[in-house]
Amino acid sequence: MKNKKINNLTYSVLVIAGSDPSGGAGVQADLKTLTSLGVYGMTAITALTVQNTMGVTDILEIPPKFVVKQIDACLSDITITAIKIGMLHNSELIYALLEALKKNKIIENENIKIVLDPVMVAKGGHKLLKKDAICALKDLIRNSQPILTPNIPEAEILTGTEIRNLSDMKKAARNLIKLGAKNVLLKGGHLETNILTDILFGSKEILSLKTPKIFTKHTHGTGCTMASALTAGLAKSINIDEAFKMAHSYVNKAIKYAPKFGKGKGPINHCNNIEPFIY
Repeated sequence: MKNKKINNLTYSVLVIAGSDPSGGAGVQADLKTLTSLGVYGMTAITALTVQNTMGVTDILEIPPKFVVKQIDACLSDITITAIKIGMLHNSELIYALLEALKKNKIIENENIKIVLDPVMVAKGGHKLLKKDAICALKDLIRNSQPILTPNIPEAEILTGTEIRNLSDMKKAARNLIKLGAKNVLLKGGHLETNILTDILFGSKEILSLKTPKIFTKHTHGTGCTMASALTAGLAKSINIDEAFKMAHSYVNKAIKYAPKFGKGKGPINHCNNIEPFIY
């Protein structure tokens, strides 16, 4: 039996996010997603969490200076095509990150896409962003003009509006564009509907993707995974509409084929698109 052809990695992404030791979310989910989609991933870890499928019980915040050292170490050595930003727990870290992006000339480089997943609350309800850091997060959005990937509760906090339906989602996306985001991928999983709708909004156009909602408790890490899947597509210079379609499909299949691990809200299947190895 012939060995399968190995695809060479030619694209790289820096992930700036927190760690989930149970592997379902955070940098662990990010790296699994990037790898399964053929992109090399590096990490600058912002926080160590104590969590599993039943929730977050503790957080150890990494000092901002040390986070910046991780960022500088990666960017000074390996060329990247995109950055994915996840958990940023306090304002000091957010402003340190902003300065690091400026210092490394990331923001001014149109060839490097910045994807910001504004992680605020864990699946179990534990707050991952301090309340007084919301203004700092808005400053980061204004200054870096990222592709923003909030879920509905996060979009409500950032816009100060209530989202109950698709029309509200579109209004919130427009407000997030006004806040400074270049594009907004607003995830609709929190709406109480039988059809899941994710929307991608730009300065002029909107794209909606609909799929039957899968009613399951095994959705841990879907937000991180969606943002990283989108980042993988953008890192490969795929246009944002196609990258969105790919990410939407990837996450849907990851939920559908979740391994059903754990006693709580279990992880999704990041390997859903990988054929078993043949040795």
